[in-house]
Amino acid sequence: MGIVVQKYGGSSVADAEAVKRVARRIVEAKKAGNDVVVAVSAMGDTTDDLLEKAQAVSPLPPARELDMLLTAGERISMALVAMAISDLGYSARSFTGSQAGVITDSVHGKAKIIDVTPGRITTALEEGHIVIVAGFQGVSQDTKEITTLGRGGTDTTAVALAAALQADVCEIYTDVDGVFTADPRIVPTARKLDRVTYEEMLEMAANGAKILHLRCVEYARRFNIPIHVRSSFSKLDGTIVSGSIDDPAPEEGTMEQAIIAGVAHDRSEAKITVTGVPDKIGEAARIFVALAEAQINLDMIVQNVSEAATNRTDISFTLPHTDGQTAMKTLAALKDEIGFESLLYDDRVGKVSLIGAGMRSHPGVTAKFFSAIAEAGVNLGMISTSEIRISVVVADVDVDAAVIATHTAFDLDADDVEAVVYGGTGR
Repeated sequence: MGIVVQKYGGSSVADAEAVKRVARRIVEAKKAGNDVVVAVSAMGDTTDDLLEKAQAVSPLPPARELDMLLTAGERISMALVAMAISDLGYSARSFTGSQAGVITDSVHGKAKIIDVTPGRITTALEEGHIVIVAGFQGVSQDTKEITTLGRGGTDTTAVALAAALQADVCEIYTDVDGVFTADPRIVPTARKLDRVTYEEMLEMAANGAKILHLRCVEYARRFNIPIHVRSSFSKLDGTIVSGSIDDPAPEEGTMEQAIIAGVAHDRSEAKITVTGVPDKIGEAARIFVALAEAQINLDMIVQNVSEAATNRTDISFTLPHTDGQTAMKTLAALKDEIGFESLLYDDRVGKVSLIGAGMRSHPGVTAKFFSAIAEAGVNLGMISTSEIRISVVVADVDVDAAVIATHTAFDLDADDVEAVVYGGTGR
């Protein structure tokens, strides 16, 4: 008997009928002879509703109390799913993140998992129960306070549980049939991928593909946990996320790995430009150290060539727009100390990324990418690359055009088949 860990997102448990459908699917896995552990998200838009309630009461709610509030959504889901399973004649036990042994650091709002001690889960499985765990949450190792893992954190909860329990597979159920070559909401002809490497999925998640949370993929790669991304609304096989781009080449007679895995986009970023920074050793470091101390993650960074006449330069970077005002305040406090001229803020930007392990050995990918975007009439703001990714920043109104043009240029469209989006949230 193996252990299967499943995760169901908000759209999969959006209402009572959806909860019953999920319960039937969980019971099917149990009937197949598996021990089953399930991580669940809050129902539908519950988390957003709770955030609105918090902001109506307090524009800047204390982080501890906000975590206490937001974790209520997943606790509601776990109890309802356990009830629905019981109604089908099977025994289920629900646990909060802390009861399930999810141990985190003490950063409220975006805590990181330090360890998982699944003693109560293991005992419940041995007693024949199906285990339902509230995702997105844990308990701080130091302060013993309730913490949340950040939006999409239930994906990470599921993979962390799978690693701790040495599960055979972690099934991530969502509102689409797998990982597609682009967001089907923008490109209806996007093609479902049968298999994606960890590295490609990491790049896709980091660059806006909402299908999997970035930290979930990092965790899976670290512990070599295969992820099966599939829809809770259909019985179709989904996409397997496993393996590395450095694995041995496929055997003769098998299909060569595709050059491009997909096109990702992200509208959740903003751009800050620090103008007139003195071009002296250590000035850039002071800027980025201050942002790191404010717990702000940066994405793309570009520094212009220093102007000879002034010996000053501009530094631009992108970051989550939710951190934009915090970053601006942090940098404003350094203006006199560093002596830069001004700060520019732009939250009307988007990022488009081309991702694929095959581009390492295929020249001409970059040229085709930029040509496609130019032919679509889209202007570029910033450019960033990795071994298997090229990203550009464009105006937010140009994101869709850039995605569609790139997807078509690399022949990623499916033949006469439209992707089905069952829910609508993307996770």
